[in-house]
Amino acid sequence: MRFEEKIVLVTGGARGIGAAICRAFAHEGAHVVVADIDLKAAQKTATGLDHQKNEHLPVRVDLTHKSQILKMVELVAKEFSMIHILVNNAGICPLTGFEDISEEEWDQVLNINLKSAFLCCQNVLPYMKPTHCGRIINISSAAGKMGGVLVGAHYAASKAGLLALTWCLARAYAQYGITANAVAPATVETDMTRAWGQAKLKQLRKKFPLGRIGKPDDVASAVLFLASDEAEFITGEVLDVNGGFLMD
Repeated sequence: MRFEEKIVLVTGGARGIGAAICRAFAHEGAHVVVADIDLKAAQKTATGLDHQKNEHLPVRVDLTHKSQILKMVELVAKEFSMIHILVNNAGICPLTGFEDISEEEWDQVLNINLKSAFLCCQNVLPYMKPTHCGRIINISSAAGKMGGVLVGAHYAASKAGLLALTWCLARAYAQYGITANAVAPATVETDMTRAWGQAKLKQLRKKFPLGRIGKPDDVASAVLFLASDEAEFITGEVLDVNGGFLMD
């Protein structure tokens, strides 16, 4: 019960990696806010979480709109009075080739994957600063460190931006006892990656020294560690969760 009575906000929490993160925090005693554009899916995930004495809150939010992010944070603060942990997980991953990426698609990917994390941090930090123990974890990607193998350049650029955002936050808010770290998975088995087709996934598996692609729980375990008291002296770190896909 490492997170008993902690308030955790997870964006993109309804499915895949986000849902696994929500389940892991709830299992260890946290009150979890499942934020997602798909309210029905968020409600389903929240209902399935370990409850014990905990309250879990599904929230619909379109992260491309600043006003909705502000409304989400205000709703969480009204419900729980505090936000201890923010996990910026929401993201999309088009596979569009470089010369075929439209300006609109570029903006959409950067808005959801990067700008939303900036706005969420900006609005959550005022609630974290008084506690002197806030935790921010950004879900980046191996693509943000090396460029994409299958993914689009806009996805890789957004995930690289998340790393720089993480380092800026770590430096600026260490004085308040707030840590900011990133988790950088490689390919993880989710509905999104399964849509790529088994042929592509089979090809990708050969690139992993451990012989498999990641699971959502692999990423969730890393997030929980970085949010825990055991990691209180770790900030500005990028934790690779990639089965040896990228060693640096």
